[in-house]
Amino acid sequence: MVKEINPNHPLYSIGVVADLLQIHPRTLRVYEQEGLIRPARRGGKRYYSNSDLQWLKCLRKLLSEEGLNIAGVKKLLSMAPCWQIRNCDEETRKQCPAILNFPVPCWELKPRACVQKGLSCEACDVYTKKREDIMQARCCDGEA
Repeated sequence: MVKEINPNHPLYSIGVVADLLQIHPRTLRVYEQEGLIRPARRGGKRYYSNSDLQWLKCLRKLLSEEGLNIAGVKKLLSMAPCWQIRNCDEETRKQCPAILNFPVPCWELKPRACVQKGLSCEACDVYTKKREDIMQARCCDGEA
């Protein structure tokens, strides 16, 4: 019996992803530094999932074909606040740095509420939903 592959399971090293996307590994590191991608880490090495690959393809399209820059993509990602996606209660909102520092995306801040709940950004519904929404709206033409 063949096990079904989880699209969020990190499989590919940075070198493999760079080859697949025909970009330099440094570009992937820049995207990570800018908060556009959060690859999983194992033994200090970056690993990307199939979902990450789809997002990176979309990101490349936004940057090269749609004329957006990194700041523009970050703005797109910050449009729907995390507290709306998560339906946070009023008490949580009062203490959340994502509200106090809006429009900085919550995954750049690692809010204490998420850390205390043991939530990681890579598996976070906010992080994945925002990427999926952008891919659906901007990159769904059969290639992303």
